[in-house]
Amino acid sequence: MEPKAPELSSNAGSKQNSELFTLTYGALVTQLCKDYENDDDVNKQLDKMGYNIGVRLIEDFLARSNVGRCHDFRETADVIAKIAFKMYLGITPSITNWSPGGDEFSLILENNPLVDFVELPDNHSTLIYSNLLCGVLRGALEMVQMAVDVKFVQDTLKGDSVTEIRMKFIRRIEDNLPAGEE
Repeated sequence: MEPKAPELSSNAGSKQNSELFTLTYGALVTQLCKDYENDDDVNKQLDKMGYNIGVRLIEDFLARSNVGRCHDFRETADVIAKIAFKMYLGITPSITNWSPGGDEFSLILENNPLVDFVELPDNHSTLIYSNLLCGVLRGALEMVQMAVDVKFVQDTLKGDSVTEIRMKFIRRIEDNLPAGEE
């Protein structure tokens, strides 16, 4: 992983924070590639780290966004794309490719800020560089009682024209309250 140097920007504050985050994330992925023998193990670690972030980030998101409980998966998709991604990454992915049953959709990221300044080396062709995002989404949604499968199906780092994250609703997680409490 050879991060490219960021261009100097006149939008000082948030642009610098975004670039610092992007470069820090790049350093994290680089270190994981050194620590683990293969890309599959790195992908699993990124997902696991993302999951742990998502489990904690949902509280901040709910407090800052004042979003109530979503009534269906379509509403959840809108909140993720239009509020959460905008709040934390400064982008608004488009929602496309709904399955006929309404239990699966794609988030299309025209610009993935995590991959700014990044070129994947040839020996890491199976690395899912931004896999942290899948874990974040899975962890956050699990905390609001939604089990989902999240995976990258297209990635600009691998030559695709866009980055596509596929989300599939698996089931609603029932609250397991102790007997007598409701």
